[in-house]
Amino acid sequence: MELTAGKVAVVTGAASGIGLALARRFARTGLNVVLADVEQHALQDAEQQIAGLGAKTLAVPTDVSDESAVSALAAAAVDRFGAVHVVCNNAGVATHADPWFGPISAWDWVLGVNLWGVVHGIRAFLPLLAGQGEGHIVNTASIAGLIPATGPIYDATKHAVVAISEDLYLAMKVAGLRVGVSVLCPGWVRTGIGEADRNWPEKLGEVPPPGVISQILTPHYQRAVDEGMDPAAVADLVADAIIADQFWVFTDPRFTQIALDRWQRIAQALNPRIDLDAPGFPSGKQLMEEIRQVLAGTE
Repeated sequence: MELTAGKVAVVTGAASGIGLALARRFARTGLNVVLADVEQHALQDAEQQIAGLGAKTLAVPTDVSDESAVSALAAAAVDRFGAVHVVCNNAGVATHADPWFGPISAWDWVLGVNLWGVVHGIRAFLPLLAGQGEGHIVNTASIAGLIPATGPIYDATKHAVVAISEDLYLAMKVAGLRVGVSVLCPGWVRTGIGEADRNWPEKLGEVPPPGVISQILTPHYQRAVDEGMDPAAVADLVADAIIADQFWVFTDPRFTQIALDRWQRIAQALNPRIDLDAPGFPSGKQLMEEIRQVLAGTE
């Protein structure tokens, strides 16, 4: 689908990171931009930035884990602009909580945003796109949707987003609907995902403490994120994918090679192995030694 001036893009998680970069990219192309985020002050700042680029904007505070809030977002977008052409279900969070010994609220939060947020976004906007005969949906997953290694809570949501997106893509083709679908699977990108618990919802109680393994890995993750790809470059890849009707959007061929190696092992029915070697990380051997030393000290 061509990204031409006057079309309308909706971006969730638009107050920072990849979402804000997407909003900027669409604005520079001449699109009207609807920005949604749960972080209201940051959302207001983001809207001012996008309006400063000459775009017509609408900022809608939105908790994507709430179906009614996402439905209200869709209604507000149509009320303001009369149509929606691009929907980026981009909002995402990550937790430092221990997945097995920490509170279940960590699962509730991450699944609510990362998985249900995408489901709600598709269900709210797909009828609009299908009805007008043109549109494109971009779901932000992660390379963690193809390579489990980031942690079971986050990995589970991103694997689900990849599967949902592929099912949706195929459904649109079978139905003959002119609604494109892309899934974004980035590697390391310079975002604030490591501080996502700043938006922890009060309704879930206190923010869970970080698990032992998370305490070890977080500094490595943060360094890799800080050295990652500029979100603007990711936004350019997404825009190109929309125009080309391309499903997969990858940002780092090193990670796609790791995913390929994993699937080759799966095809041989080989058991999973501890393989923490990844771009931007210390060697798997070094990380395992760090983990063993810390675990030994907690016994």
